[in-house]
Amino acid sequence: MIVSRKLRYYETTVHLKPHQASLCPTMLRLTDLQLSSHAQLFVAATCLGVTALIYYAYLASTESSFSYPPSPPTWRLRGHLIPPRNGFMTVESWIEEHGPLITLRAGIKKHVVIGRYKAAVEIMERHGASLVDRPRFIAAGELLSGGMLIPFIRAGERAIHTHLQPKVAEAYQPLQISYAKNTVIGILNDPHNFQDHARTYAAATSMKVAYGKTTPTSATDPEVKRVAKFAEKFRTVLHPGAYLVDSIPWLKYLPWYARDLRDGCRDSQELFVELFDRLKQEIGGDEAGPSLGRYLWEKRNSNEMPELEMACLAGTVFAAGYDTTTLAICTILLAAACFPEEQRKVHEELDAVIGINRVPAFTDKKSLPRLCAFVSEALRWRPLIPMGLPHRTTQVVVFENYRIPAGTTVSGNHWAISRDPDVFPDPHAFKPDRWLDAEGCMRDDLKFFGFGFGRRWVPSFSAFINAVLPLDDMAFMNGNFQNEQPCTIDFQTRIPEAELRRMMGRDVEDF
Repeated sequence: MIVSRKLRYYETTVHLKPHQASLCPTMLRLTDLQLSSHAQLFVAATCLGVTALIYYAYLASTESSFSYPPSPPTWRLRGHLIPPRNGFMTVESWIEEHGPLITLRAGIKKHVVIGRYKAAVEIMERHGASLVDRPRFIAAGELLSGGMLIPFIRAGERAIHTHLQPKVAEAYQPLQISYAKNTVIGILNDPHNFQDHARTYAAATSMKVAYGKTTPTSATDPEVKRVAKFAEKFRTVLHPGAYLVDSIPWLKYLPWYARDLRDGCRDSQELFVELFDRLKQEIGGDEAGPSLGRYLWEKRNSNEMPELEMACLAGTVFAAGYDTTTLAICTILLAAACFPEEQRKVHEELDAVIGINRVPAFTDKKSLPRLCAFVSEALRWRPLIPMGLPHRTTQVVVFENYRIPAGTTVSGNHWAISRDPDVFPDPHAFKPDRWLDAEGCMRDDLKFFGFGFGRRWVPSFSAFINAVLPLDDMAFMNGNFQNEQPCTIDFQTRIPEAELRRMMGRDVEDF
């Protein structure tokens, strides 16, 4: 039996020229049309096919208009599929097959991914002025962040770079040393929960940089837990394809869509405003130390930034510093546990340079090249942001035979870059020596992108000063470890514990 269904009644008046009136003297009625289910499927398939042809014709025309890098083949209308877990490895396989630059597609939008060291230095460093902009990311930048968080507003990045210049960042070093000593004491007291001690260090340091807070801060503080939740959500949302709204923008106008992102935005902004209000009170009472938040507030007449934006920028530094510093410390400790022979070499250098009667200081950094090489190799081995962060070109960027038009989203895939065999031979092996020259000094011809492109002073200083201290060796790369302990590390002291506690308890001014 053929099941048929009448279409809804439509009646339209057809206006005809006089000589055409005899051909159709009556109204056109569609009520008599009937389609079988097979015919309906045929019509639907035909429409879909025509749409797909138009879609791919558009892609082909844009491909021929611009000399984009090669693109891995895909038949998905939504573009390339990057798995949510270890998707950076999928991108790396495409880089190995197609070359140092590839073009990925999300809907009709194109995204150029850099996967080799030479291309990263040339495009992201030397042409950095052409990539100061950020693309529109609706899920992360608008729904979750309300358009007020770095890396989605250029004014915020300028303010942070101005405040965190190298000489300014050095002012935070005494407290970083003090917090690092507290971390050692924490590990001595409770070695199983080393991640909590790393979180506490990261939270205390980030609160100092963002708000000038010098009172004790713990990973269990309510504001730290809230910012940790936000940072974890932010990482998840940034993953390509995590939310459909980035391909279909009008979804953001549906009030029931992505309620989790809207709730996260509201909660984070409430937190950042609370912390900023507390800072303003401390400034009024002359209790606040130097910080980015204080800098923004005191420059409010010249920077012309709304107060909510200033609060969110300071909050961004708190969240980003907490997240990346925690991951960096845990990754370095993990590398030390996985590669005890390399750890032994660092210990020998520390004993020769520092001895066992004092703790290292930042002024010792140039005398500890093997320690620095270990840190660099650990963060190359397991990069903190393997997929990289997106940029957008403000003008045409040319690299070799490729032309990247203005307005193109560009990102560096840190996982693939750190596995460039031409720069890092045997890239999957852990070899700190690759960072040292023939004289045993740190090479000056090899850059490090562990904290993103450009300079990231405070996290890198923190990684250095904390490094003096069956496993899932990729556990920390995605940052999703707030409610779990992905590994356990056995800590053993190299000097008597009583002596170690004595050194860690001395006043920071002694160093």
